[in-house]
Amino acid sequence: MPCDRKPMRYGHSEGHTEVCFDESGKFLVTGGNDGDVRIWDGLDDDDPKFITVGEKVYSLALKNGKLVTASSNNTVQIHTFPDGEPDGILTRFTTNATHVAFNGSGSRVAAGSSDFMVKVVEVSDSSQQKTLRGHEAPVLSVTFDPKDDFLASASCDGSVVVWNIEEQSQLIRWPLLQKTNDVSNAPSLCRLAWQPAAAEFLAVPVETKVHLYERGSWNHVSTLSDDLLTQLVNVVVWSPCGRFLAAGGVGGSLTVWDVSSKLCVERQKHEKGFTVCGLAWSPSGSQLAYTDTEGCLGLLDGLGSSGSSSAAKDFDDLFDDDDDRPMDEGLSDGHSPGKKPHEDDEDEDDFHVPATGRARNRGAILDDENSLDAGSVTLSRDKYDVADGGAVLPAAAAPAPPLRPAYEGPLPTAPQKAFQPGSTPAHLTHRFMMWNSVGIIRGYNDEEDNAVDVEFHDTAVHHAMHLTNSLGHTMADLSQEAVLLACPGTDELASKLQCLHFSSWDTNKEWMVDLPPGEDVRALCLGRRWAAVATSALMLRLFSIGGVQREMFSLPGNVVSMVTHGEQLLIVYHRAPGFDGDQALGVQLLQVGRRPKQLIHGEPLPLSPRTHLAWLGFSAEGTPCYVDSDGVVRMLNRSLGNTWTPVCNTRETCKSKSDHYWVVGIHENPQQLRCIPCKGSRYPPTLPRPAVAILPFKLPLCQTSTEKGLMEEQYWRSVLFHNHFSFLSSSGYEVDEEQQTRSQKEQQELLMKMFALSCKLEREFRCVELAELMTQNVVTLAVRYAARSRRMALAQRLSELALEKANQMQEEEPEEEEEEPESSAGDTCHMKGDAPFTRDTQVLGSGKPSSSPAHRATSILDNMASGRKSSPLAGSVGKPNKGPVLKPLAPRPKTKPRGGLTRFTAFRPKTGFQLWLEENRKSISADQPDLEETDVIKEAMGRFRTLTAEERLVRNDEQQTKSPTAVQAVPLLFKSNRLKLFAAHWRNRPRPQLYS
Repeated sequence: MPCDRKPMRYGHSEGHTEVCFDESGKFLVTGGNDGDVRIWDGLDDDDPKFITVGEKVYSLALKNGKLVTASSNNTVQIHTFPDGEPDGILTRFTTNATHVAFNGSGSRVAAGSSDFMVKVVEVSDSSQQKTLRGHEAPVLSVTFDPKDDFLASASCDGSVVVWNIEEQSQLIRWPLLQKTNDVSNAPSLCRLAWQPAAAEFLAVPVETKVHLYERGSWNHVSTLSDDLLTQLVNVVVWSPCGRFLAAGGVGGSLTVWDVSSKLCVERQKHEKGFTVCGLAWSPSGSQLAYTDTEGCLGLLDGLGSSGSSSAAKDFDDLFDDDDDRPMDEGLSDGHSPGKKPHEDDEDEDDFHVPATGRARNRGAILDDENSLDAGSVTLSRDKYDVADGGAVLPAAAAPAPPLRPAYEGPLPTAPQKAFQPGSTPAHLTHRFMMWNSVGIIRGYNDEEDNAVDVEFHDTAVHHAMHLTNSLGHTMADLSQEAVLLACPGTDELASKLQCLHFSSWDTNKEWMVDLPPGEDVRALCLGRRWAAVATSALMLRLFSIGGVQREMFSLPGNVVSMVTHGEQLLIVYHRAPGFDGDQALGVQLLQVGRRPKQLIHGEPLPLSPRTHLAWLGFSAEGTPCYVDSDGVVRMLNRSLGNTWTPVCNTRETCKSKSDHYWVVGIHENPQQLRCIPCKGSRYPPTLPRPAVAILPFKLPLCQTSTEKGLMEEQYWRSVLFHNHFSFLSSSGYEVDEEQQTRSQKEQQELLMKMFALSCKLEREFRCVELAELMTQNVVTLAVRYAARSRRMALAQRLSELALEKANQMQEEEPEEEEEEPESSAGDTCHMKGDAPFTRDTQVLGSGKPSSSPAHRATSILDNMASGRKSSPLAGSVGKPNKGPVLKPLAPRPKTKPRGGLTRFTAFRPKTGFQLWLEENRKSISADQPDLEETDVIKEAMGRFRTLTAEERLVRNDEQQTKSPTAVQAVPLLFKSNRLKLFAAHWRNRPRPQLYS
């Protein structure tokens, strides 16, 4: 395919430059770093028309008289063509738009941006938009399926994704590219191209080759390559007929392949070796325009002619005579294009392009080093034919029936790679290798330095360290005892584990271990006086902090991440393949120490739909937590069977969709989520040192905007975040009793507020439900509140509930005494001969029955706090319903006692005045019927005072004889002394002489 290479000419200032043809092929349109769009009437046009659209033009597309541009003002604009009049803004992004493309009909525009999003916008109505989310880095390029069903995009996160436009979902994702953090740092623009007309192949530039993927099956069917193509391919574009594919490279190479034969039919070299960043075929297919990073425009002319003789020419005949070097340099005779791929072909115009549908047996696709062209793939030619116009068409013969029906079920998800929590990606030259509560480890790998810096938050632990990274360590962890580093293995060297034990008391503070051949470190962490390493051989190896090898065991799957806290070891791994974008992860929680045990036995780790694990760790108090890629923070709820509860969503506080929070730590007391805000990215820069922000926690309960929902959220969040008290107490740690008491008081106050709100709403059944969550002291307060609110039925039920709670605590008291045989002198104990407590017994802080009332405080909640300090059972910290706080004052029963020992105060006899009032109440009311109850009592007291002393004494004696309860109470109180009983009975005998 001989062609004429036109001399390049200046078009724009230095920088990225784009080019396209109009539909007639008469005009060339370019956009550059100067912010102008120029319309050229041929390459020789010395006075092109220009349109200023912004400071910089990153991409442009032209269709149906509409010119769409992506400029530096974060917008995608429309101009009329060729007039260049502004026609509005199509869409906006939070950052720069990086690439735009029309669909085949020109009714839609796809735009990718540096905020990780892809938008599909209707040209006629810009309000009709579809947003495709899933990339984790800026978008490099977008391209429409010619049938307008799918859209392909490439991103700096290293992936190429095919989207279903209508469902706005990912069909398939290929990790093909090198990861970067910005388009300007990307080694290749990876401009994708879909084959026009037949729409069978998607061309993806991957390093120095071009991969072809079949539409529908999404199989990698072939690879286009060339021996002389030694630098990265930057951009690819199909000819209008779909027969040829052109590619522009970083080093200025221009290559054209015949896709049917997989042969390179044209090679050109940029005259100055600058990177080719833009390519465009003319509608006729005879011209190929290209631009470079210096703002210049070039043209290859005469590419439309093709025939059998072109494939038989020598390499010297395929290129211009003024090339700097012979193009056949380094090629063997077997690579000559004069040798046809099929010697028995009778029709020289047949092309061997796969037909629609599934590819043949993958085993028939060979990549033979001795084939006629490096990277060519030999496919059967009987399935294909070519129309007269040169378009590739299926053969007339009926296709063979498929071996099995097409699979339309869920597609597997690529497994997430292992990562270190608190670290940024390893491909960054300056990165955080670890950020935790102890300090920060930074890694530098550039032309100037390859080192590791260790910085401690508290300099009293250790001074900062600067380490030379000669082994190429990529993973690290930091504790208050040591620094742990690891590097991957190579063909010559084994994977190494290096530990700097700076807290050691001897002079040898460093040790190193080589892993077995073929076994690489995937994750590592430092516990209390031990280290754990997960390897590629599905092994977990334990080491002491001094370097002694300890236990080892096999993991159920490939490790994803691993963290420690004290003696706890949390491991997350792949338990099964995931489908439809979900990750199937499992979790194990081990306790490593003198008595090792497994706390969580490989249960599934819940994640949000279509997300992956982003951070794993422990709170400062030792509770396992993790964050998924949607920003949802979950915490282990030990009191609910080791379930995971969402406690925060960082996305709710992000101002922009491209903003993220990078979590570095969690505290339960006080409730703080410590993270670093990242503007327009997922990871923070190393310099300057980023500032740490604090986010609040919030449980996703329903209707939290209402007063009821708000208090419910506060209560259950307080319960969840104070579960660590019981865990720490059972693990032998010291617990802040004052803080624990304060948290219990806070929870009971919230319950009482919800109780009062339910009373106002006349929800008495709900009141009883809330009372079941209260302690016995607060239930007593709730009884008083219900009585004052004149809800006697509710007060009665709450009184019964209070008595049940009191009995439960009395039953638990002997259990506590059995667990604590060595009790203090003030501990409660049942002595031989003592009667057991009943419902009517008053239970005080000392645990002894008493007839004297308890000291009245300002509120029962205050009594709880004060009783907590003076309780003799302070050792039972963290045990629900067993602490000394739960020894409250029993409420006064409103029903008749059920027997047993009763309080003496319950049998207080009526006075003589009360007996006189009962006899004379009717006469007082008859005399003065308008008197109220208080006035009746006052009037009765006045009349009682007018009685003589003898009459009053008679009334008192009647009171003594008519009150049997006093006599009944005496034998019970003085049953151990018969003489006192007789004396008391004698004193209270009747005196008949007073009636004479």
